Amino acid sequence: MATPKRLPYSTAGAGGGARRGSGTVPPVVVLVFLFVVAPSIFLVARSGGRGHVHVASDPKGANGNQETDWQQQLVTNNLKTVLSKEVIDAIAASQQETGTLNLDFFRDHASPSWKTDDLVDHKMNTSLDVDDKAKAENSTAEHDLSLTYKPPKDGSDGHQGDTAVKIARRKLREKRREKRATDLVLKDDEAHVKLENAAIERSKAVDSAVLGKYSIWRKENENENSDSTVRLMRDQIIMARVYSVLAKSKNKHDLYQELQSRIKESQRAVGEATVDADLHHSAPEKLRVMGQVLSKAREEVYDCKVVTQRLRAMLQSADEHVRSLKKQSTFLSQLAAKTIPNSIHCLSMRLTIDYYLLPLEKRKFPRSENLENPALYHYALFSDNVLAASVVVNSTVMNAKEPEKHVFHLVTDKLNFGAMNMWFLLNPPGKATIHVENVDEFKWLNSSYCPVLRQLESAAMKEYYFKADRPTTLSAGSSNLKYRNPKYLSMLNHLRFYLPQIYPKLDKILFLDDDIVVQKDLTGLWDVDLNGKVNGAVETCGESFHRFDKYLNFSNPHIARNFDPNACGWAYGMNIFDLKQWKNKDITGIYHKWQNMNEDRVLWKLGTLPPGLMTFYKLTHPLDKSWHVLGLGYNPSIDRSDIDNAAVAHYNGNMKPWLELAMTKYRPYWTRYIKYDHPYIRGCNLSD
Repeated sequence: MATPKRLPYSTAGAGGGARRGSGTVPPVVVLVFLFVVAPSIFLVARSGGRGHVHVASDPKGANGNQETDWQQQLVTNNLKTVLSKEVIDAIAASQQETGTLNLDFFRDHASPSWKTDDLVDHKMNTSLDVDDKAKAENSTAEHDLSLTYKPPKDGSDGHQGDTAVKIARRKLREKRREKRATDLVLKDDEAHVKLENAAIERSKAVDSAVLGKYSIWRKENENENSDSTVRLMRDQIIMARVYSVLAKSKNKHDLYQELQSRIKESQRAVGEATVDADLHHSAPEKLRVMGQVLSKAREEVYDCKVVTQRLRAMLQSADEHVRSLKKQSTFLSQLAAKTIPNSIHCLSMRLTIDYYLLPLEKRKFPRSENLENPALYHYALFSDNVLAASVVVNSTVMNAKEPEKHVFHLVTDKLNFGAMNMWFLLNPPGKATIHVENVDEFKWLNSSYCPVLRQLESAAMKEYYFKADRPTTLSAGSSNLKYRNPKYLSMLNHLRFYLPQIYPKLDKILFLDDDIVVQKDLTGLWDVDLNGKVNGAVETCGESFHRFDKYLNFSNPHIARNFDPNACGWAYGMNIFDLKQWKNKDITGIYHKWQNMNEDRVLWKLGTLPPGLMTFYKLTHPLDKSWHVLGLGYNPSIDRSDIDNAAVAHYNGNMKPWLELAMTKYRPYWTRYIKYDHPYIRGCNLSD
């Protein structure tokens, strides 16, 4: 077997050995380590930092020395046999930047993986902004250092001087790090202080009144379970009813009788109590006994499926009961709105009797020559309520600047004709003019001319209103009670579409409902330019309510073709009408056209606002909202300032001010115009 040749210690030889078979590589590595690397390390260690390592590829050297001793040359040559050319070049480049490599250099410049201070220093340098004062101090210190340090002339102590400079610089870096850490702490403290101050300022902005109310609320409700016993007993009664049904179905008569007995006892103990304090003193004992009976029933007759079905049936029954109560409430409120209080009925009857006892010559009103004078301010009022009509007239006159120029045209039915005349004969409206008429004496207003009268006389309408078996109970039919109000049967409600026929010699007239109260002078309405429109009214539409689609049936093609569903609605109750434009545009004819098309109530339900919206479509001029505030008959949240600033306050809705169900906070606006010390009012027990 041939012995392998010894390879010379040269770069080429090393490279050639590396290209030979893999079986020769381990002996070469071992030999290189034993005969090259180990002696090199030994020689460098003996030099103790005095002998510098010069890389042959570096042409300059660390201190500019041109001579190298044989030990250094030997180390350099030996390193070339071990290290690649790229490593040697990297060491040479590092020498150019940091100086000659030696053991002291590696002691003082440990690897970044061995030290963390420089890494922290680097992060702090990138994350913190050092103030100008600190920068100035650092630059001054380095400048002083460069002035005080002088390099040696002969180069013998150059390394020691270089080490002293580096130590001084390291100390400066440490000082800078300390300074930056201190600044960071200070800035952190300042941030905390700013946050605390901001929180204090925000706390000052909190409404203490709200906190006070909340505290009071919490105090009043400290015991959130003040009705826990009441609720538990009611739950026991419900479960006892369920178990009693199950016991009866399974022929457990003793258990059934016991459950029924306990149910009655618990019901008597609970009574009408809503909180535990209202319970009878025997309630705790009843609660305990019922619990024992329910435990017994659970053991004997409990069936999850049956219990679930029974509870569901009870829930559905309760839900139907609630709906029926709501319908009953709606029915009663509509009924209350239809009725006239006994006191007002008494007033009307007494006035009627006294009127017909008057001689004919005393039944006439003064200043009848003003009734057809177009230069005066004319009002149209159609009502069968004596007290309501008196409030409208009195409030208008009392707030008028020139009452002598105001003329009131009042139309009522034959039942209240005498009462209306007698009241205003006894209580004339100051210098204003008033005239009362009977709608039944308008001979031109007949079924052949008026579609509404013809429809009211039809069999279908009579069946709708007067059929004996028509449901009016809480279970059926109550949804349309609103439209079955008797006022829709009265022609007084439809006279507003015949103003030019009633007052042919007038140019303008102000229409007023009898559920309004006037709070300011209204003569400014006659000066409003309607821009060729017929009707001046306050609009009532909001973002999504009181628009045409609320009142009209847009599924009907006649409605869909002629009207915009998003068109804004407006209010009846205070409307200024230009009777000249009314005649020119044949408003009454338009009303008749739509009324004839609605004989089967397919275009709108009953009432006068829907046909009014259709008749005056694109012929209505919007008035300023301060003229007319609405909702006092149904809306409890109207702003007080809106009512006080309005010229007319309107009690539209079911809660009329003369009814007991009126909202008390709005009633004073109306009652201030009633003289409760009047003999007729006092005699009929009318009070505020």
